[in-house]
Amino acid sequence: MKRNYDTLVEAINDLKSRGYVEDFNRKENCLECKSNSLNITPKEFVVDEMYRFEGESNPADSSIVYAIVSEKHGLKGVLVDAFGIYADPATSEMIEKLRYRPGH
Repeated sequence: MKRNYDTLVEAINDLKSRGYVEDFNRKENCLECKSNSLNITPKEFVVDEMYRFEGESNPADSSIVYAIVSEKHGLKGVLVDAFGIYADPATSEMIEKLRYRPGH
């Protein structure tokens, strides 16, 4: 169920309260879960929800928060990522996986 949030912090706090407790970091071809020293490939996770936030003073300063589940590893967590010109490089497989499509 997609929700509406006014701020990035509000979104993260609500997702964590709903069980998305891990913090993921995006690498070029995987997600890193530091608490478990795991690297999770695109085939091992799904994006449940995604929320985009634009910077107040500069629309190019945008962030996205993803609610992510890896059934294989029994993990639920969040990934906060830059959007636009500040985004880090990623493989086409990672880019495709992080395109949120409800019901997929």
